[in-house]
Amino acid sequence: MRVFFFLMGFGLTTIGAVYIISYCNLMTMGYNFSEYVQFIVRRIECQYFIIGLFVIFLSIYTPGGRKYELHL
Repeated sequence: MRVFFFLMGFGLTTIGAVYIISYCNLMTMGYNFSEYVQFIVRRIECQYFIIGLFVIFLSIYTPGGRKYELHL
């Protein structure tokens, strides 16, 4: 179950990072850095990056299993 959540978080992080990088083209169109940050904060596909990092963090650091050991 932890592996599933880790992979789901990794996928969300990857999707979010791709969109954040692709939206860097807005700065070549005349946006400054603060406008760029405001734009990506409002986009849900860029928020997947933060959600994915949170899911990865939870899947790694939450205790589980017997005696809090990793069981494969």
